[in-house]
Amino acid sequence: MSSRTVIRNGLVITASDEIHANVLIEDGRVVALAATGTPAAESWTAEKTIDATGKYVIPGGVDAHTHMELPFGGTFASDTFETGTRAAAWGGTTTIVDFAVQSVGRSLREGLDAWNAKADGNCAIDYAFHMIVSDVNQETLKEMDLLVQEGVTSFKQFMAYPGVFYSDDGQILRAMQRSAENGGLIMMHAENGIAIDVLVEQALARGETDPRFHGEVRKALLEAEATHRAIKLAQVAGAPLYVVHVSAQEAVAEIARARDEGLNVFGETCPQYLFLSTDNLAEPGFEGSKYVCSTPLRPKEHQAALWRGLRTNDLQVVSTDHCPFCFVGQKELGRGDFSKIPNGLPGVENRMDLLHQAVVDGHISRRRWIEIACATPARMFGLYPKKGTIAPGADADIVIYDPHAEQVMSVETHHMNVDYSAYEGKRVTGQVETVLSRGEPVITEREFTGRAGHGVYTPRSTCQYLL
Repeated sequence: MSSRTVIRNGLVITASDEIHANVLIEDGRVVALAATGTPAAESWTAEKTIDATGKYVIPGGVDAHTHMELPFGGTFASDTFETGTRAAAWGGTTTIVDFAVQSVGRSLREGLDAWNAKADGNCAIDYAFHMIVSDVNQETLKEMDLLVQEGVTSFKQFMAYPGVFYSDDGQILRAMQRSAENGGLIMMHAENGIAIDVLVEQALARGETDPRFHGEVRKALLEAEATHRAIKLAQVAGAPLYVVHVSAQEAVAEIARARDEGLNVFGETCPQYLFLSTDNLAEPGFEGSKYVCSTPLRPKEHQAALWRGLRTNDLQVVSTDHCPFCFVGQKELGRGDFSKIPNGLPGVENRMDLLHQAVVDGHISRRRWIEIACATPARMFGLYPKKGTIAPGADADIVIYDPHAEQVMSVETHHMNVDYSAYEGKRVTGQVETVLSRGEPVITEREFTGRAGHGVYTPRSTCQYLL
């Protein structure tokens, strides 16, 4: 039995087009679009009709950087795959790419299997995995080839967190050389962790223990230096490079310079760097701990460079780096020592709305909103055109978005499993109304109608965004 749904009378917005059109969905996929009012569009019949008059019809968001259930700093990210993907759906995101973790001394396969077990049967929306590579050796390099063939086509390395995830330049170069051969994409956390640890030790010795010092020791210049070094190592290896959570204007400049030279270097930023700043880290009491993440929040003057980078395409993607820790009992682990505050912010539910607010504020266009939140992450990580667009053959991952609704972001109303909102009290214009995942309603007129286990694992092809 096939099932058909028609979405009528909405403004369909993709990365390339805006058109008043009806959308025909059959068996979980988009099968046709036709301009509203044309004979073709009016002739469609279906079991279900969604009236999108006055609304946007947009592709479901693709959040290419989340950390559900991540073990970190002696605790775990507070969102499970079930709670986190449900919250993502509430925010108009229909695909996440999470990070499986290789433990030092263990294989990539073991880490991937562990994360598959966490997610399997629990997700409300579709999901895929990147692989965090913590231990580069000959066996790991061979495994990278196998994972690419299986659809895990990106590998994250860390220039930060010595003793945890850290890779030295030699390990990074070897992994990059391998990815140059197998088509994988290296994702880099670019901060000079060795130097940062010295500054942390010195700050604590001076009695500088409050959350704001987290931002002061993780200097913008050390993000820029690591970004530059990662770019040069990738250039030596002949490999593409994707720099995650870019927060500093100096790092944007390094990426822009590399791209001007014709290199396959890409950059991602996150809503927290576009909307929050060191002012939040400096909030009185221990409130600043809520905003501790790495790379850290920067002074407000960095935001203009990030917005400019998004407009000029020197930054291509906005992901969340969603890695929530509750204030009570988790962030509080760092009272009296900022270096013990678990690093991470909640945000998977807020991204699409914050970026729509950026449209309202004039930072980006509507199509650019869809490009940086849906289409490019799908292309960057081998999910396009199955994900990230509304076109015949694409999965019917579709959001009916009310551009006029007003909302106030708050812990009282969000669905993430965390006891605070990073955007508490922020007023935004625009709100998700209905969400379809492969044609199935997950959110229906602001009610959750999905279920754990609807979301399926989605293998990926290699990067489709190379210069």
